[in-house]
Amino acid sequence: MRRVYLDNNSTTPIDLRVADAVEPYLRQVFGNPSNMHSYGRECSEGVAGARESVAAFLNCAVEEVFFTGGGSEADNWAVKGVAFARQAKGKHVICSSIEHSAVLSSCEYLGTLGWKVTRVDVDKQGLVDPADVRKAITPQTTIVSVMLANNEIGTVEPVAEIAAICREAGVTCHTDAVAAAGKIDVDVKKLGVDLLSISGHKLQAPKGVGALYVKKGTEIHPLIHGGHQEAGIRGGTENTVGIVGLAKACEILKAEWPRNAAREAKLRDKLEQGIRERISEVIFNGHPEKRVPNV
Repeated sequence: MRRVYLDNNSTTPIDLRVADAVEPYLRQVFGNPSNMHSYGRECSEGVAGARESVAAFLNCAVEEVFFTGGGSEADNWAVKGVAFARQAKGKHVICSSIEHSAVLSSCEYLGTLGWKVTRVDVDKQGLVDPADVRKAITPQTTIVSVMLANNEIGTVEPVAEIAAICREAGVTCHTDAVAAAGKIDVDVKKLGVDLLSISGHKLQAPKGVGALYVKKGTEIHPLIHGGHQEAGIRGGTENTVGIVGLAKACEILKAEWPRNAAREAKLRDKLEQGIRERISEVIFNGHPEKRVPNV
């Protein structure tokens, strides 16, 4: 019996072109990127090239890309790192009520340490109202985190509007783009955010790798201490295999996502139409228009 995989929002199979790109780093190019000898330099060059590819994918500067162990780490680092770095301003953080657990749990953890946490609700289609974010901001607010697209219902949030409100109020803005990257245009300049998270295994790259965009000048404390890696603010030997794979996936998606999105939207609409024709009283969750094409 032919098996059909329909759980790509949970994890994706590795693109064969990504597998080919990482193969040398599994066999021949095995050095530590921090070493000065030739084995280390080979890996270091691979990481440097990968950073350029991810930066191009997100439309940011190379020095604004920091590799992580995945989307959850990137979310944790963004929320906690900014909260700790800006606590002199105040101890208040805001997130939406439908964030990924990596963001919600990070906010809950801050709550145990004395931070006030405000969850902004969404409407019946899963949309955050930017006006509600504006109302929730106080002089003590340091960071707002609202995901770009929800991984359960696919609704795309008005992150650019929310980021503009945050900028006006002097509040750092983070978006979890894990469910959006590769499905819609993810351009940090258009979005206007200060931090943005992505994850490799949602992009047909290996598991255990992600990236956090940190806009130049953003105050953030390290989450992992112990080494000089990632400009000294994220310790730990780089996952070269994962990083190279993430970069290759970003290169592929930068060129192919519009075509992929059109195909996925067509299949999604066909499925939705077929369900509506065959089953009465069907309710589809999410926004009918403001959504990623694959949900």
